[in-house]
Amino acid sequence: MAPLKTPAKRQLLLSLSGVHALGLVLALSPATALAQQVPLAQQVPLATLPLLPPPVGLPQLQAQLSCPALQQRLLATVAGQASVWSITIADAQGRLLADLNGNRPRIPASNQKLVSTAYALDRLGPDYRLNTQLWRLGDGSFRLTGEGDPDLALPQLQRFAMLAMGSGGSSGETPSLVRLQIAEEPRQAWWPQGWHPDDRYYAYGAPITRLAVTSNAINDAVMNPPSRLQTLLQKTMVQRGAKVQVSLVSSRAPLPGDAVLLHQEPSAPMHNLLSLANTESHNFTAEVLLRQGAGTWDLARATQLQMLWLTEQGLPMQGIRLADGSGLDRANRLTSRFLVALLMRMDQHPYGRAYLASMAVAGQRGTLRNLYVGTPLQGQFYGKTGTISGVRSISGVLMTGAGPRYVSAISNGASSPNDTIGRVLRQAQNSQLCPP
Repeated sequence: MAPLKTPAKRQLLLSLSGVHALGLVLALSPATALAQQVPLAQQVPLATLPLLPPPVGLPQLQAQLSCPALQQRLLATVAGQASVWSITIADAQGRLLADLNGNRPRIPASNQKLVSTAYALDRLGPDYRLNTQLWRLGDGSFRLTGEGDPDLALPQLQRFAMLAMGSGGSSGETPSLVRLQIAEEPRQAWWPQGWHPDDRYYAYGAPITRLAVTSNAINDAVMNPPSRLQTLLQKTMVQRGAKVQVSLVSSRAPLPGDAVLLHQEPSAPMHNLLSLANTESHNFTAEVLLRQGAGTWDLARATQLQMLWLTEQGLPMQGIRLADGSGLDRANRLTSRFLVALLMRMDQHPYGRAYLASMAVAGQRGTLRNLYVGTPLQGQFYGKTGTISGVRSISGVLMTGAGPRYVSAISNGASSPNDTIGRVLRQAQNSQLCPP
C-alpha cells in the first residue's frame, strides 16, 4: 500500500483499517456515488447534491480524567516526586484514565524515536528499503550514492568495487584507472547541532552520513566516515590490480543527466529498520528514517515537515519541540499526553501492526528484555525506553483484560525511575480499577 498523501485520504483509510478500528463504515450518498460514475460534463452541479454526513473520526484523547481510582494509585506511587514526573494513561476509546503533569514538556530521551519511526512508516510504507547505488557517468567515471543503510558493510563495498573495475571496457579487463566519486553530506551536517561533543566519540553518537559502513561505528564512532570509506574502496581495488582515484562530491548535487544505474544494494526492509530503531534504540537508524521520511537530509527542514505531519494527526502539540530523530539532543520536548495520543493514532493506522511489532517487549526483547521479568508485565507491554543523563522514559502499549492501554511515563530527575514505572504499569494493568 502506498503512503497516504492527503489528510482526507488518510482519515478515511485510518477509520476503516485500524488495529482497533471502530467498525464504522463511511458510506457515500447514492447521489455522490452516481456522480463518481458519470463523466464530469454530465454530472449534476455540486450545489444540488445533498450534504455528506460528517466523517467518522478516530478516537481522540479526552481532556477530563475518567478513572479516579487509578488516578489515586498513580499519585500514591510517585508520592513526593510528582514534580519531576509526567505520566498519562488512556484506553482505546480515548478515555483519559489517569494523568500527572501530562501537558508539561519534558526531555524525552529515546522516546523521541516513537515520533520519527511513526513518521517514516507513514511516509515511506512498510516495504521501503534504503538503497546504496553505483552509477556510471558519461565521462566513464563512477559515483556511489547512499541513503544511510545502517547495515552497509565490506561485502557490499567489494561488490561495488568489482563492478566498477569490470565496467571499463568490453573486454572485461580491469581499466587502467578507475575514477570513483563518493557522494556524501557536508561535514557540518554529520551530527545534529544539539548533540553533546563528548557523545560524538561513542558508537551511539556516530555521525549520520549516507554511506555509513557498519553505521559509522566500530568500537567507538568513526569520526571521518568518507575517509574510512575511501580507504576501504582503494584497498579493495588495489588488491585486485586496479589503479583507483577516489574523490568526494556533495550528495546534494544532482546526478548528471547521463548517469546510468549499474547496481544497487537494498537495506533490510522497513520492519527490520523500525525494530533496530525502537527495539534496540539505534540512534543512527532513527536519524536516517527521519530524513528519508521527510525526503530531505537537511535536519531543520526534516523536523519542520515532521511537525506539519504531527499537526495533521490532531495530536496535542502544545510545548512540542523536535530537534533530532533519536532523542540524543536535549533540546527535544515532548509531553506524556502527546506520546499517548501518538500511540493511539498509530494503533489505528493501516501500518499499525508494523509499528507495534517494532517495539521492545517487557521481559523478552530489546531494551526491555531485562525489565519486569517474572511479573505480570512480562510479554504484555510493548514499548520504547529512553535514557540519557537525568532522564528516564518508557512509553508504549499495555495489553490488559479490558483491551490495550496506552501509557507514557517520563521522568526528568526521579530516583529509581524503573521501579516507579513498573508500579505504574502494574496499576494500569488492573482493569478492575477502571470499568467501561
